[in-house]
Amino acid sequence: MSFQRTRLSAERTLMSVIRTALSLIGFGFTIFQVFSRGRESGVLNISTAAPSNFGMALVMLGVLLLIVGIVYHINFMRTLRAQRNAMVQHGLVHGESGYPVSYTLLTACALLLIGLYAIVTMVFDVARG
Repeated sequence: MSFQRTRLSAERTLMSVIRTALSLIGFGFTIFQVFSRGRESGVLNISTAAPSNFGMALVMLGVLLLIVGIVYHINFMRTLRAQRNAMVQHGLVHGESGYPVSYTLLTACALLLIGLYAIVTMVFDVARG
């Protein structure tokens, strides 16, 4: 049972990374869009691109956080599985149940793709095309 608790703890850690990254990406994209559209429509008379750059920086920080979180999670789970397999081979634990697919990891990867798309949209102005 301790391996299952440790695995679930790693899933909770990745969920907190997802939550933080989603907030950064969402706020950053919103800030970018509000100031970009406000400048285009003439509502905001701002000559600098600082607010848009700040929004883009938040999105990039969210994507970077997701990448680090995903890599950390994968490495941790590989180590945990290797330890469990070694303990099963030595007869210290029963290896009856396997590790299920991590839906948290799949969600993190999907959010990473969305974040990368947001960056491409902001940098290359894809949405207005």
